[in-house]
Amino acid sequence: MLARMRSERLLFVAVAAAIAGIALEHQLLGMGRLAALLGAAGLVVAIVLASLRVSHHAEVLASKVGDPYGTMILTLSAVLVEVVVLAIMMASETSPTLVRDTIYAAVMLDINGILGLAALLGGLKHGEQPYNDDSARTYSVMILTAMGISMIVPEFVPAAKWHLYSAFTIGAMITLYALFLRMQVGVHSYFFSYSYPKAKGEGSAVQRGPDQPVLPSIVILILGIVLIGVLAEVMSSLLTSGLKGSGAPPAVTAIVVAAISASPEIMTAMRAALANRMQAVVNIALGASLSTVILTVPVMEAIALYTGQPFLMAMSPVQSVMVAVTLIVAAINLNDGQTNAIEGMTHFVLFATFVMLSAIGL
Repeated sequence: MLARMRSERLLFVAVAAAIAGIALEHQLLGMGRLAALLGAAGLVVAIVLASLRVSHHAEVLASKVGDPYGTMILTLSAVLVEVVVLAIMMASETSPTLVRDTIYAAVMLDINGILGLAALLGGLKHGEQPYNDDSARTYSVMILTAMGISMIVPEFVPAAKWHLYSAFTIGAMITLYALFLRMQVGVHSYFFSYSYPKAKGEGSAVQRGPDQPVLPSIVILILGIVLIGVLAEVMSSLLTSGLKGSGAPPAVTAIVVAAISASPEIMTAMRAALANRMQAVVNIALGASLSTVILTVPVMEAIALYTGQPFLMAMSPVQSVMVAVTLIVAAINLNDGQTNAIEGMTHFVLFATFVMLSAIGL
């Protein structure tokens, strides 16, 4: 019992941060912008720590069921964290583009950041790294379809008809994901797995999971997500107050939300790449991108219909170009069943471009 409590010390740190944040929120808000931003930064760190524990226990559950169910659990847990944080941020953030910008930032982070860095580091260590190219093609076409329906077509929808298209988008996303899920865990489950030869150094953190009981992981995973919601509520208030009138790029809040949800995936993907298990990286990076779009959009659109306040979902021209270039590069790079350092670098440079464009307000 004592050993288990020690293993959850990061979660206890996050609990302490939540208590301190609730107790000191009004004092920090009254001390000015710098104090609010420092408080928000501390709570972001606490959210990341809690997310790491959520990710760990999702890995424990994932190791019990194997691929493709395992990576599905990992991506769904990350998206659930993102939806919780995003929904809470929307309560205090008045920007109508927050949902759009967060989804866009998440896709850039997942495909160009996580996949790019993992393929780069894994390629430098192992050379060419194999995976099942059926998974990459399936993910890519699903991401393109989902983003096209929910974030490109809305540019042409009349403002008076937004509620009709929102309802259609919810139905389309749910239908797409239901069919995809049936394919992923059913007749085409082999698309999302790869048979690795047994080799030395094959052990990983995920593979140690079967020795751990499942029930504590389920309980801690649920409690961790609740804790993240509490932390996000206080962080949202401090961040909104701290950024108001600061001249910071408008995409900062969206990038913070996307980075929070992606932080556990980064560690998992890096470990998989360095262990020469690129299939897990592809499933995590592309699966997280798809889940972000196809699950976040219907939840947020449902909130918009309920409140009667539409979100601006149509991407800006710069965002559309970046998404198009990213998906074209991914379609070319992920078409042969092997990644290498050059392919990883192309995606990572695109990620650097995204960061640069965000920094100058585009």
